Amino acid sequence: MSQEILEKNLTPMMEQWASCKKIAKEALLFFRMGDFYEAFHDDAVVIARELELTLTKRQGVPMCGVPWHAAENYIDRLVAKGYPVAIADQVEDPKQAKGLVKRAVTRFVTPGTVINSSLLSEKTNNYLVSFAQVGAVFGLATLDLTTGEFKVTEIENERELKSEIYRLRPAELLTSEKFQKKHEKLFEEAKESFRVLLSCGQEWSFDHKHAYAFLVDHFQVHHLDGFGLKGMVAAINAAGALLAYVQEELSLPVTHIRTIKAYSTADTLSIDWVSQRNLELFETLHGDQTLLKVIDRTQTPMGGRELRQWLKHPLLSVQEITKRQDGIEALTFAPTALAKLRGGLRGVRDLERLMMKVTAGFATPRDLVALSSSLKQVAPIKEIICQIGSALIYECSEQLTDMKELVELLERALVDEPPLRLTDGHIFRDGFYPSLDELRTITKNGREWIARYQNQIREEYGIKTLKVGFNKIFGYYIEVSRGQAHLMPDIFQRRQTLVNNERFISPELKEYEGKVLTAQDRMETMESDLFLKLRQKIAESAEPVCKIARSLATIDTLSSLAEIARAHDYVRPVVDESEKLEIVEGRHPIVELSLPKEQFIPNDIQLDGEKELLMLITGPNMAGKSTYIRQVAMIVIMAQMGAFIPARKGHIGIVDKIFTRIGASDDLSRGQSTFMVEMSETANILNNATSRSLVILDEIGRGTSTYDGVAIAWAVAEYLLKTDGRQAKTLFATHYFELTGLEKMIDGAVNYHAGVKEWNDEIIFLHKIERGAADRSYGIHVARLAGLPAPVITRARQILGELEQDGGRKSNKRKVLQAVEKQLLLFES
Repeated sequence: MSQEILEKNLTPMMEQWASCKKIAKEALLFFRMGDFYEAFHDDAVVIARELELTLTKRQGVPMCGVPWHAAENYIDRLVAKGYPVAIADQVEDPKQAKGLVKRAVTRFVTPGTVINSSLLSEKTNNYLVSFAQVGAVFGLATLDLTTGEFKVTEIENERELKSEIYRLRPAELLTSEKFQKKHEKLFEEAKESFRVLLSCGQEWSFDHKHAYAFLVDHFQVHHLDGFGLKGMVAAINAAGALLAYVQEELSLPVTHIRTIKAYSTADTLSIDWVSQRNLELFETLHGDQTLLKVIDRTQTPMGGRELRQWLKHPLLSVQEITKRQDGIEALTFAPTALAKLRGGLRGVRDLERLMMKVTAGFATPRDLVALSSSLKQVAPIKEIICQIGSALIYECSEQLTDMKELVELLERALVDEPPLRLTDGHIFRDGFYPSLDELRTITKNGREWIARYQNQIREEYGIKTLKVGFNKIFGYYIEVSRGQAHLMPDIFQRRQTLVNNERFISPELKEYEGKVLTAQDRMETMESDLFLKLRQKIAESAEPVCKIARSLATIDTLSSLAEIARAHDYVRPVVDESEKLEIVEGRHPIVELSLPKEQFIPNDIQLDGEKELLMLITGPNMAGKSTYIRQVAMIVIMAQMGAFIPARKGHIGIVDKIFTRIGASDDLSRGQSTFMVEMSETANILNNATSRSLVILDEIGRGTSTYDGVAIAWAVAEYLLKTDGRQAKTLFATHYFELTGLEKMIDGAVNYHAGVKEWNDEIIFLHKIERGAADRSYGIHVARLAGLPAPVITRARQILGELEQDGGRKSNKRKVLQAVEKQLLLFES
């Protein structure tokens, strides 16, 4: 929008709008005019198009508008489409304004900073993430404005940075323009993978001196060492720029952000973004179930967010895992207490976000009632968990402060069902504030006076249909039909003429109007002032309430995992520092729920890290290979997040990273074929796996010729078996029977197969993983089950028979093995 348009021949009102638009910049501006928010020029064109509103013109200027009381819904829809929105409100009382009411931009709404919005998912954090770079080190800061959670970390390469972005899945990314241009590919991939707004902060805000000073000033400290940020230059730059962006660029409150926490991605099990997707941890590839949905039985929004964090960041510390396991086990052994606890948690609302709205000045009367009812549950919950023997639960119970005084204040002050908006009135109980009661009495008696006065003048002038009414524009009036208007006395003044009626005002009604409206205005002002003081009083308790919220979140998460363990017969695994990976009768947590009870076939796995290091799993499609290898990865993740696992027994030595290479997909938008994607993902695994990692490979080399494919698959397996520091525990599902020769050639390779049974030219999938290599692929049988025409199946069997009769299969195998050996000489050299 040109500067000329903003400044040329503008009315005083549009001068105000132009001034606000300069501050709003690229954001769509909602400009308050009376009972509407209006948009003008290009903003109006975009808003009308995106919200399907009527676009009008006044003096050649495009414009559209939405009612102010419904504006949040329209704003949400725009933000959901990725647009930032600026709100320009009236900043003075229209009754007291001299001339044009002043307006100013009071806040911005962006995807990463929504506060009171339908876009917020109760059990999901809404992150705004900022980046900075110093040398080869990336600083990352993450903020959930709705809860006040503010964290930073430093990462040493772009691959890990990408994984952390995908793990956080922020709604908005903040960078400097210089950083954005340098890492353009990274941000384009993020935008293509999930909905995210890319915002640019001021270059100087990422400067270390400015960022450090901003954080020190905000937290009112002399230095940042106490937060664990000593020496974290890149992280400090990202955090300072992020907080400055929220406060100075978006005009949003940050007083509720009271601390900042440093964390390290090296402290948790690394699951790259490809594996998160392949294992369907949070988003489904097929069907509607994810691992999170299966294990989430949390009763509170805080607990739901905590459970998601545990699943995103499984632990590497055996001690911390054991503490969580102890808590879950204690709850499973106390079913009565568990049921009572979950019932109490059901009455707790989102204390974190409620308290944020209180401290930031956004809380409504209904929010305070929700806060009161939630805090009322704390004492009964504490009484229940004090009977449960667990160190972690005990730590949580110690943080459950008695908020009896605050609850009593709120219950004494507020009506049970207050209005949605402060301006709607009647928030406080009768008797809470005597002066407010007096004004209420005046207005209440006023209604009785109106009724008496209406009856009096009806009888006096003989007009049965006469009535006394009120509206905000004309105030009180006496209304009669036009045919009876001549019966009104001369002392009554005509106030308004309608199509069928006439409205008058009498001296008595005018006198009463002044008295009642004055009382009404005073009552509204008094109630508003009282509410603001009450909200400020509650804000003083922010710290203990937030501690309660965090403790209840942990208790809720433990109770959810205990409930799911009881419901689905999960067991507590042994988790230690050993090299073992042993699961007895393990089950896929998602697949088993989709089958009738007890129809899922469990399977074992035993890798010791030495004699059994790489499982080569052969066998036909549909026999259960993919389900098996996925379930092993899921069980490891569940064990290291501290949960019980779907198995009869489990012994998991700590895994540091999980990698998966599953399925085939093109990435044509970036010019990558199926085979290129496959090789890129495989390269990532081989370059970053360690001897503590778990690698899941479902077919390697299928996107190229047989000789090349077998050679690549063999070389990958050999690399993972023989390379020091890369000898990860590996599950390798393949159709290349040639690879089964690895068992005799390299220590650590072990052959397994997905069992099938033949019966009358039919095959039955046993869904059982058994020792030894498969003898056939049964591809033609699977093709027939898939519905290939009978002539095709018949001809395929004829060709297969001829090949087998000629020894073609065996000779082909020998040729392929010879080719593999020749190609492997390249790797040796």
